[in-house]
Amino acid sequence: MLWLLTKFAVSAAVIVAVSEIAKRSDKAGALIASLPLVTLLALVWLHVEGQPQEKVANHAWYTFWYVLPTLPMFLAFPFLLPRIGFWPSLLASALITLASFGAFALGLRRFGIDLL
Repeated sequence: MLWLLTKFAVSAAVIVAVSEIAKRSDKAGALIASLPLVTLLALVWLHVEGQPQEKVANHAWYTFWYVLPTLPMFLAFPFLLPRIGFWPSLLASALITLASFGAFALGLRRFGIDLL
């Protein structure tokens, strides 16, 4: 139980640090947020907990493919924000991400990469 609390605390600290840095500097906050911090933490936790190397490697492999269809969201959100407001922009960006992911997954299936 202590290990689980430690994982929560460290993971939460990373998120809080990014949001606090972003308050002070848009560029620095975005730079740090763009780093794959969650993935790095997940890889560390999987390794420390003794997961097989294949599972750790698969996590990194699938994360690569799952990140690509999220990229349109980062263009859509700042475009939509001044036009329709925060919550509708956030919802629209999430829907764009889901649609992008679905299309991307269907496209990759033709090459033998199964994301679903």
